[in-house]
Amino acid sequence: MDSPFRDILKRYWGFDDFRGIQREIIESIASGHDTLGLMPTGGGKSVTFQVPALAQPGLCLVVTPLISLMKDQVRNLRRRGIKAAAVYSGMTRGEIETALDNCIFGGYKFLYVSPERMMTQLFLAKFRAMEISFLTVDESHCISQWGYDFRPSYLRIAELRALHPGAPVLALTATATPAVVDDIQEKLRFRPGAQVFRMSFERKGLAYVVRPCPDKQTELLHILKHTGGSAIVYARSRKKTKETAAYLRDQGISAAHYHAGLPHETKDRLQEEWHHDAFRVMVATNAFGMGIDKPDVRLVVHIDVPDSLEAYFQEAGRAGRDGRKAYAVLLYQPTDVAGLWRQLSISYPPKDYLREVYEKVCFYLQVAMGYGSGRNFDFDTEEFCRRFHFHPATAESALRLLAQAGYIDYEDEPDNASRLHFLLPRDALYGLDLPEESDRLMQLVLRTYPGLFSDYAFISEERLAATLGLTRQAVYEDLTGLDRRGIVHYVPRKRTPLLAFRTDRLPPGKLQFPPAIYEERIRQAERRIEAMADYISSTDTCRQQLLLAYFGQKHAPACGQCDVCLARSSGRAPREGATEAAAEAVLRLLRTEGPLPLLQLADRLPRIRREDLARALTFLLDERHAVYTDGILTANN
Repeated sequence: MDSPFRDILKRYWGFDDFRGIQREIIESIASGHDTLGLMPTGGGKSVTFQVPALAQPGLCLVVTPLISLMKDQVRNLRRRGIKAAAVYSGMTRGEIETALDNCIFGGYKFLYVSPERMMTQLFLAKFRAMEISFLTVDESHCISQWGYDFRPSYLRIAELRALHPGAPVLALTATATPAVVDDIQEKLRFRPGAQVFRMSFERKGLAYVVRPCPDKQTELLHILKHTGGSAIVYARSRKKTKETAAYLRDQGISAAHYHAGLPHETKDRLQEEWHHDAFRVMVATNAFGMGIDKPDVRLVVHIDVPDSLEAYFQEAGRAGRDGRKAYAVLLYQPTDVAGLWRQLSISYPPKDYLREVYEKVCFYLQVAMGYGSGRNFDFDTEEFCRRFHFHPATAESALRLLAQAGYIDYEDEPDNASRLHFLLPRDALYGLDLPEESDRLMQLVLRTYPGLFSDYAFISEERLAATLGLTRQAVYEDLTGLDRRGIVHYVPRKRTPLLAFRTDRLPPGKLQFPPAIYEERIRQAERRIEAMADYISSTDTCRQQLLLAYFGQKHAPACGQCDVCLARSSGRAPREGATEAAAEAVLRLLRTEGPLPLLQLADRLPRIRREDLARALTFLLDERHAVYTDGILTANN
């Protein structure tokens, strides 16, 4: 069974052999077993379903919530000459019908679909007529209410099995606790004989470091100057990515910033340049990393504390994929965990607030009572919040919860690259009377993007303009002209958020928010914050042991290279009573001199070790012996 799979791997991806548990997963799903694969970031998940799908007749349905990732994978498959399509929010009905019909009649091998799109009547009707080899559920932890990114729409995936009962299911995830592993199999109705494959989460070359510091920018600069190689710096906000990258460039370190709000072409260019070492440091939000396969990243630094160990483990795991020594450093201040608790209240506003946002959305979009199901809207979230005086972050949380409850679809960061489809057959193009510039553009499009006569293709106006020596606006106008003449269907990129109604408008009082998406999610979020806080504050357990135990890998040996292990081996482990003594010293200073900037504490208390000072500040803030506001620390009386 090994040879055809290796031949496919070599032919399309250029690799001589599989790695890790890829072969075991491929053989299991190809033999018809329901299969669960747990593969840490960088384990090569996509190969485990793409290779066996190419070896079998029929179509592989891939369910994933990551729209930008599905578009990237469709592009990459098409570049390799493999027929693939995607269905997601923001597509017109005509585009969806074309994609689905091609999957029935056009010899397509992959259909990517977002979970919200797969239960529409149109999709189900077409899906029944497809020849399905197997179903792949990516990010399968989303189906579990115990998972960190639970999505109720995932619960309906199992209903698809009744339409193709002979097709097995392959579930994939990079992060799952033991409870989530069991829940995935139950929710997807795994059959007898199902198999579970786990890669060890141990990373032998990766040293985990938690470093307290009052000035994160200065500490980041210090780390980068003393560590070579490519680096990723993760921040929570788009603004901070831009500011941090500018700061590093001012200090002589080549850096760029990346977030989901950048144009698609810009993101592609930045990924390509960073991959080829055109600059050293990528400062990014968590939008950067999916599908990134740069093995020689020597350093990942978090300058903001992630809200879960699942997210941290995935992002930190992008360092050292080549097996050589690398570092994952988490910088923190005592106030960071308190910030996670504040963010929790923003992420889960009261239910009455959710109902108010829903009612105002309906009013804003002029959707009448009893109407709206299936309608799509461009939705200017900023203008909506201004008009109705909503706090943007809280309103966006409400919209996401309304989506999880099944009332709307909301895509706040659409990555809708422009799309093009030829309406006329190839032979009919030769007799057209076109301006020279439009004819040159059309010929370039046909050479650059295969399959345009059978399906829509993602295109880049910037790339076409650069090749032809034109402006982007000139390319846009030419394509629009071809669209008006009925030669092509051209769908320009949109940056406006998208909102779609999944049900007709209801009275606010009729909206229900089940415990699985509200109270239970809050409790799960609280437990994740507590686990993150425990990881940060731990001074007596190896960092890797803590992470592995969280994901169910018990009794792992100490790594010998994290900050805790190195402190223990060098005699720098925390001394008994050191935190209490440091806390007393801080309180004495504050009560003697009054409120002080947090950044001055280390200078004012030079005899206290930085690690002891950080733990003392965490204790004082948690116990409310002190408060921190706008950079100033004040003792409570």
